[in-house]
Amino acid sequence: MKKLAGKTAVITGGNSGIGLATAQEFIAQGAQVIITGRNEKSVNEAVALLGDNAKGVIADSADVNQVKQLGDKVKAITENIDIIFVNAGVGQFNSADQMTEEMFDDIMNINFKGAYFSLQSLLPLVNDGGSVILNTSINAHVGMGGASVYAASKAALLSLGKNLSAELLSRRIRVNSVSPGPVVTPLHTSDKLGLTEEQLAGMGAGLIQQIPVGRFGRSEEIAKTVAFLASDDSTFILGAEIIADGGMATLKGA
Repeated sequence: MKKLAGKTAVITGGNSGIGLATAQEFIAQGAQVIITGRNEKSVNEAVALLGDNAKGVIADSADVNQVKQLGDKVKAITENIDIIFVNAGVGQFNSADQMTEEMFDDIMNINFKGAYFSLQSLLPLVNDGGSVILNTSINAHVGMGGASVYAASKAALLSLGKNLSAELLSRRIRVNSVSPGPVVTPLHTSDKLGLTEEQLAGMGAGLIQQIPVGRFGRSEEIAKTVAFLASDDSTFILGAEIIADGGMATLKGA
């Protein structure tokens, strides 16, 4: 039997990268999926790719007013959900002396504030015994130049996962986190990361040297980890974190 048969999931930022790969994995495991994204064209294209078991909702995680309407938009599609994968996020990097208030706010508004109020909006729809998964990052554990604000936003999500899991015990809703290492996604471009092509190439080469398995991860690999936490295979796991990074954080120097 498929692990997510009869389940309904919401995936924020589900129109590309890890979010889209997770939507595909959830559907393969029998779930109905609702993806969110800020670009209507991209969301519609992703829904067309995913097929009949997917629906799309337009919501910009950087806009708290749109985020607060997310629950109502999802409720118009289904009364209840079983799984939330908080995946929408941005990767922007800058040194502390060059960090602008605008970039700081962009990172925090999307990666933490948007995630927080997405959960506030969606949690009333989650069935007791449901599962919430947060997409965090090994940057919450590993020091990296230029990553101070991004890392702080992901560390905030990790802390949220533990505290929210304690808060939701009475509803048996488990909250866990997946912390990927470097993964090949549409975010890994010079424009998205705010880097020059030369800086991006240098960063990629440097990162690969730090990953014991010798390569970047694939979105599909992270998706399978998320699906495990979404399924009843992980019912004794809550407030926890799975690091999926090819050994980068755990085997440093191997």
